[in-house]
Amino acid sequence: MDKRGGHAVVLGASMGGLLAARVLADFYDRVTVVERDVLPFDPVNRHGVPQGRLIHAALARCTQILDELFPGFVDELAASGVGSWDDGDLSKLWLSVGGHQAVRSGRAPNSPVIWFPSRPLLEWNVCRRTKAIPNVMFLEGHDLVGLTATADRGRVTGVSVTDRAADRRKTLTADLVVDATGRGSRTPVFLEELGYGRPPEDELTVQLAYACQLLRITPGAVREYMIALFPEPGRPKMFGFTTYENDTWMFGVGTLAGAEPPRQRADMLRFAADFAPAHVLEAIRTAEPLGEVVHHRVPSNRWRRYDKMRRTPDGLLVVGDAVCSFNPIYGQGMTVAAIEATVLRDCLRRGDRGLTRRFFRASARKVRVAWQTAVGSDLNLPEVVGPRPISMRITNAFLERVLSAVETDPVVAGQFMRVTAMIDPPARLLRPSILLRVMRAKGHRPTEMRSVDEGCGGTVAAGVTAAQVDT
Repeated sequence: MDKRGGHAVVLGASMGGLLAARVLADFYDRVTVVERDVLPFDPVNRHGVPQGRLIHAALARCTQILDELFPGFVDELAASGVGSWDDGDLSKLWLSVGGHQAVRSGRAPNSPVIWFPSRPLLEWNVCRRTKAIPNVMFLEGHDLVGLTATADRGRVTGVSVTDRAADRRKTLTADLVVDATGRGSRTPVFLEELGYGRPPEDELTVQLAYACQLLRITPGAVREYMIALFPEPGRPKMFGFTTYENDTWMFGVGTLAGAEPPRQRADMLRFAADFAPAHVLEAIRTAEPLGEVVHHRVPSNRWRRYDKMRRTPDGLLVVGDAVCSFNPIYGQGMTVAAIEATVLRDCLRRGDRGLTRRFFRASARKVRVAWQTAVGSDLNLPEVVGPRPISMRITNAFLERVLSAVETDPVVAGQFMRVTAMIDPPARLLRPSILLRVMRAKGHRPTEMRSVDEGCGGTVAAGVTAAQVDT
C-alpha cells in the first residue's frame, strides 16, 4: 500500500484514537499514540475512561468494523467468555423505545449479531491488537501541551507534549496529527490561537444523569440477554440490564432533563419498580455486587462542525467524541468512531491531497445520521427543551408508525434493529415491503402523536428522506 508520510501522531488512546492508529499504520512509516494515562495490562477500568464503569452496549456495526480491522476479533471475544445474540430469537431481548415494547416472540429475519462485552474488555482487546502492530508506538503518561505549525500557520507540523513523571517537555514532528482526546478536546482553542477561529457547534442540552452497578446474578434468573427501556414522553427515565462476559451483568438507571438519579441499589430498584420487568428486578435484588454504584452526568449532545469551517490547517484531523459526543443511552459513540476510521482509510486510499477538508466533509455525512437519530429521539420527549422543526416532527411521526409495527411484526422489528445498529441506513425503512407492513400494523399509537402523523399524510416518508436519511 502506498505510504502517505513518514510519521503520524494520534492524541489519545480512546477507541477513536486506537482505531485511527490502526488505519494510519497502513499509510505511514510510524504512528505514535500519545496518552496521558499509563495503560493497563488487563481489562480493567482506567481513569481516562470514566464511562467504562457504566452500562454500555457495542452496536453491531461497531463489532463488524472491529472484526474487519482486526481479523478474528469477534472470535477472541467469544474465547473471552463474551456472549452474542445471533439467532434472531426476539424472546431474548426486552426493548422499549418511546413507549413501544418490541415484539418478544418469533424470530427477526436478517437480524444483526449483537455481542455483549464489557467496555473495559472491548477496549483492552482493541488496545492489545493495536500495540501488536510493528510500526505503532505508544507514548504513555504524557500530556498534550499544544500544536506546532509552519511559520504561515497553514500546516500543523506536530505536537508539544510533557512527560508527566519527569516533567520534561518535547516536540514530536509529524506529517499528520489526529486529535482523539474526547469531549474535552482543546483543538478549538488551538485553532483559535493559530488564527482560524473555533468551529461552530450544534448542541442540545439533555442533562442526563445515571447510576450503574456491576453484578453477578443467580444463573438462569434472567433469560434475556439485554433489557433496555428508553425514556418516553411523560417518563424521562431509563432502565438497562445487560449481560457481560463470564456471567456478569451491568444494571443501570438514568434520568433526563435534570432530575436526580438514585444513589444506591435499593433506591435504583424503587426508581424502576413501576416500569421494569418484575423478574429482572427480583434477580437484581438478590444479586452479588461486584463493585460500588457509580454515577455519571452528560450535559448535552454536542457536535463541533469542523466540516463547516471556512479554513482549516493541513495536517490536522479530529475524530470521535472530540468531534461529536452523543447522549450515551443510544450507544452510538464507539460505533461512530469506528465508522470514522473507515472514512479515514477511504480518504487516505485516494491520497493525502486535501485530506483534512475531504475527511471532515465525508465523516460529517456519517455523523449526521447518528446525530439526527439521537437528537430526534431526545426531542421526542417534551421534557427536553429545544427547537423542533417541521422536518423533525414529520420524521418522528413516521418513526412512531414504525415503532407501532415493531410491537407486533418481527420483520419490521428486525429491520428497525439493523437501522439502530447502524448496519443499514434509515432509508431501508422506506422500502415498499417494510412500508406495507408499517401501514398495516395495529400497534399502540400514543394520542399525542396522532395529530402530527395524520396531519402529515403522504409527506411522512418524504420527510424521513429529507431529514434523516443518508444513503
